[in-house]
Amino acid sequence: MEFDVVKIQKPGTLNLILGQSHFIKTVEDIHEALVTAVPGIEFGLAFCESSGPALVRATGTNAELVELAKQNALALSAGHCFIVLLGEGYYPINILNAVKRVPEVCGIYCASANPVEVILAETAQGRGILGVIDGVKTKGIETEEDVAGRKDLLRAIGYKL
Repeated sequence: MEFDVVKIQKPGTLNLILGQSHFIKTVEDIHEALVTAVPGIEFGLAFCESSGPALVRATGTNAELVELAKQNALALSAGHCFIVLLGEGYYPINILNAVKRVPEVCGIYCASANPVEVILAETAQGRGILGVIDGVKTKGIETEEDVAGRKDLLRAIGYKL
């Protein structure tokens, strides 16, 4: 068995969702879930098929994000994983439950705007995701000032009254 780490390529603070599914129609069903949850959403989605022709399947509403999702999926080449790259101003909190409700979605590894590294294992059969590194190592414990700053940010972006 060999191990590898693949850094997800994405510009700046764009959000992503990395998950695992189990069926060839994943791209159609996740696409439908996203556009139903947030009409007008911009995204790129790619899925690594792990049987038959074992191709990267892709869809989306933004050609650049679709291309970037395809490149990331091919770099991962891990059985039945999918990646969604969200356009600027779109957040996983608004669509994550819709994605998790797609019947063939088995689980979510992460949903993040942070830099993400994916830890992979490879055997003679194929590749699988062992886990992810989402962001940086924790630097300490928040202070009262940090709590106030966090709550102010949540209010500023409309997620807290």
